[in-house]
Amino acid sequence: MTDHDVGAAGDAELSRDLAHAAGQLLLEIRASFGVVEAGDGGRGRDLRDTADRSAHELIAAHLSAARPGDVLLSEEGVDDPARLAADRVWIVDPLDGTWEYGQGRADFAVHVALWTRTPEGGALTAGTVDLPASGTAYSVLDPVPEPAAVPRDRPVRLVVSRSRPPVRLDDTVARLAARLADEGLTGRGVEVLEVGSVGAKAAELFAGRAEIYLHDSGFSDWDLAAPLAVARHRGLWCTAPDGTEFTFNRPSLVQPGVVMVVPAVAAAVRHALRLP
Repeated sequence: MTDHDVGAAGDAELSRDLAHAAGQLLLEIRASFGVVEAGDGGRGRDLRDTADRSAHELIAAHLSAARPGDVLLSEEGVDDPARLAADRVWIVDPLDGTWEYGQGRADFAVHVALWTRTPEGGALTAGTVDLPASGTAYSVLDPVPEPAAVPRDRPVRLVVSRSRPPVRLDDTVARLAARLADEGLTGRGVEVLEVGSVGAKAAELFAGRAEIYLHDSGFSDWDLAAPLAVARHRGLWCTAPDGTEFTFNRPSLVQPGVVMVVPAVAAAVRHALRLP
């Protein structure tokens, strides 16, 4: 891996390169295990554990060399209390969507983000979501795309968790569809997509295949940081499910969930979900 200058561009390049390198390692590990039968729980656990550990170790080693003064907060690492006083904290999920990865699915990701202390508290100043199985990555280095229009040839798509969908999902879909119709945006309704990794869910919006991502049951800093950094860079409207702002690198690593929306339907979603 090449050297990366310290600074916004260098940090963003480092996040992109780390995520890519970890993603390629994950693909190599899965290929080396061959086919893991659905009923082979022991081998499936070995695959998932090996992948989680190896991707974490790769990222940790490269960060230690490239940014020795920074702190690493990783799902697979030990939570270092020094992060609470640090000015720069890398927030990493070496394998987001571990279960999907172990099933041979494509909807897993690598998340690498940098939180930087600011006078206002802190900001996500670099971030990459790498989707190794599809050969796609989204980064704060990407050109900012033109705002997506409301689709005319299909319903508006709402991305949710396959394992933990929002409570009262049917009611939410009905309210969203009604509001979109009332505002004259579309009469085609709302279609639900179930996707694995948080990064893979956000990527459905980044790729223009969906317009709304809703998760209301909470997750952790490393689940959200990189997807949120990229979503904000791309101009998406993002808020917590209760309408509050996100904060990172606190004593508690619990995030309340996320509402992530393309601007064209943001007002309708805000009204339908009764958000401020």
